Amino acid sequence: MKITFKLFATLTDYLPQSSRRSNIVELEVAPDATISQIIEPYGLPPKLVHLVLVNGRYIAPELRLSTTLSEGDVLAIWPPIAGG
Repeated sequence: MKITFKLFATLTDYLPQSSRRSNIVELEVAPDATISQIIEPYGLPPKLVHLVLVNGRYIAPELRLSTTLSEGDVLAIWPPIAGG
């Protein structure tokens, strides 16, 4: 099934070079793939996987090992962001 995978801020460095400008990758994933399984090949450091949203809905860290997606879903991830 196809999903859209988006990384924001400094996490875009983990995307393929051709996708860094748009920060979006269209992925083909198994229907039973969990969020953790989907992001694992990208080598994101766990401490930088801070805010995880599926279709704009927050997914708590303890649910990322068991939450699966549906066709057409959008998985978006932000690192911790500080400002002032």
